[in-house]
Amino acid sequence: MSRIKIPRKSTAIDMTAMCDVAFLLLTFFILTAKLKQEDPLQVDTPAATTKVLFPDIDVATITVGKGKVFFGAEGTDVRMQMLEAMGTKYNQTFTPEEKKRFSQIPTFGVPMNQLKQFINLSEDQKKKYTQPGIQVDTTSTSELYNWIHEARVAVATLRNKPLRFAIKGDAKQVYPEVKIVIDMLQKQSVNKFSLITSLKDK
Repeated sequence: MSRIKIPRKSTAIDMTAMCDVAFLLLTFFILTAKLKQEDPLQVDTPAATTKVLFPDIDVATITVGKGKVFFGAEGTDVRMQMLEAMGTKYNQTFTPEEKKRFSQIPTFGVPMNQLKQFINLSEDQKKKYTQPGIQVDTTSTSELYNWIHEARVAVATLRNKPLRFAIKGDAKQVYPEVKIVIDMLQKQSVNKFSLITSLKDK
């Protein structure tokens, strides 16, 4: 008696569901990714042998280089409240549109008397504009001192957390200029801060 041969069928795997999941993940990562903002002041950071990741929230960065100082705080809500408080302190009024535009600026180096004009520049004009830096000295009347204070108040009010600070200094920068910033932080009882460095090649 002859054996009956059962025809073999090729195995087909439906990849539709897997493709859907892959594209959903890809879309999620694209939409939630944080774009790296171009620094208004390019500094050559000193090299270090260890690598420690820095947090993305509740942090303020003070950039020192080429005789200028820049300041930036994370969070659009923090920046808006910071601007309102500084406007009150320096008798300047900002419109809701100006507050919104300022909240999109991660780092700036403009004195208060030029800030309103800087905010109203277009994105192309901002890139071409040479920011003169924030007014700095060791007294409590300096603009940087007040920006630091108002940023701390804003984070404490909105997030109920202390604001962390990082100093990004040029490796070729003269130490006294960095020391002024450190002294200013210590005057506000901020004795713990981070120094931003680049990773040294092995």
